[in-house]
Amino acid sequence: MFDLNSLEGGAVAVTQDALDTLDGSLRGGVHLKGSAEYDDARTIWNGMVDRHPGFVIRALGASDVQKAVNFVRENGLMMSVRSGGHQIAGHAVADGTVLLDLSQMRSVFVDRAAQTARAEPGATLGDVDRETQAHALVVPTGVNSTTGIAGLTLGGGFGWTTRKFGMTIDNLISAEVVTADGSVVTASADSHPDLFWAIRGGGGNFGVVTSFEFRLHALGPEVLSGLIVHPIEDAPGLLAELTEITEGAPDELTVWSVLRKAPPLPFLPEEWHGREVLIFAVCYAGPLAEGETAMAGLRALGNPIADVISPHPFVGWQAAFDPLLTPGARNYWKSHDFAALSADAVSELLQGIATLPDPACEVFIAHVGGAMARVSAGETAYPARSAHYIMNVHTRWDDARKDDRCIAWARDLYARMKPYSTGSAYVNFMPEDEEDHFAGAYGKNGKKLSEVKGRYDPDNLFRINHNILPA
Repeated sequence: MFDLNSLEGGAVAVTQDALDTLDGSLRGGVHLKGSAEYDDARTIWNGMVDRHPGFVIRALGASDVQKAVNFVRENGLMMSVRSGGHQIAGHAVADGTVLLDLSQMRSVFVDRAAQTARAEPGATLGDVDRETQAHALVVPTGVNSTTGIAGLTLGGGFGWTTRKFGMTIDNLISAEVVTADGSVVTASADSHPDLFWAIRGGGGNFGVVTSFEFRLHALGPEVLSGLIVHPIEDAPGLLAELTEITEGAPDELTVWSVLRKAPPLPFLPEEWHGREVLIFAVCYAGPLAEGETAMAGLRALGNPIADVISPHPFVGWQAAFDPLLTPGARNYWKSHDFAALSADAVSELLQGIATLPDPACEVFIAHVGGAMARVSAGETAYPARSAHYIMNVHTRWDDARKDDRCIAWARDLYARMKPYSTGSAYVNFMPEDEEDHFAGAYGKNGKKLSEVKGRYDPDNLFRINHNILPA
């Protein structure tokens, strides 16, 4: 007998016979505490998350997901859903609940003639990139190859090619979704269009996506990309000049600013290792020769410590930051959006960088816009469409004894930067304790999201997430 958390509060008893029957109906299986599969499923990217579900349902297809959803609904159980397991808030796992594990559903199929790809929810960005780049095609995704395609897409999705090709959700053609009543439906512009609208930015509130169909674009196999590293002392002037450059930049050019202590990279002089630096991470999503021209102004700024811009395989560039984002470290993020980087905002930011609590901590600021900004705020659930800057206070460390210090630093910098922010937010960067900022993630779209939630999940079965309450 297993006591699990109930949707109504309290506990629900689940018998071994019920679990055996469920297990026998699945292509995947039911896994209990003490098994290798149980521990593998509950272990996610953020090392701060150490939770113990009642049991794990490991799915291998839509039929398994449907049976899992029916089982938890009929028994009044709480369920979390784990895809790539990369979400910062750790909603993939909860104590005393059912964990639906999609991590083994990793297939990616590319239709080269149609320039589309279909990906299962357990696929990582690396899985998707390797298959699409075999045909010199891309779907716009994020910047860390171990991120899961499901969570990235459901929250919005942006990265090196967003300014050229739009957000990940802007390139979603359809999705197969298991809804709270156990139905398997196709959400697209022509089928369940309200659900299709909601899953493009509304997270996992509306059902369990079992496959995504994406539109692909020609790019690669090489892109002009790399890093330009400057002393942090030059940051005020450089960031002011960067603003002028990005405002007139072609859609193909993306520049992210990273402020941190310099890691011991082989192209950096040893005397700079461990010192605060400003890094411009740059990618040109177009022909290499055009990229050289587009980057000329940026590369002419200041007196860089290092400039390692060159052609790179796109798959390699997509994984370039993986060594700094390995699984298992402790992570706590805070995020703001800015319409512009004012001198006062930069001054506050630099004061924070002067007190970094761990060498692995950093702040990155992504400049977005271009194709992404030519989509109206109401066209998808994700509304923050104007050209702007997205800041992630990316606090990361290994020693649990540093928890209080690192979290306090992130919260302090977040509070200091709030006066300069737009009030909007990117839900994938929000930690579990940031409900005060949650309304900013959806703005005027919040009311419609609640209405769609009420139609597809009126009892809030899918609630272990950044939850949208059903109307």
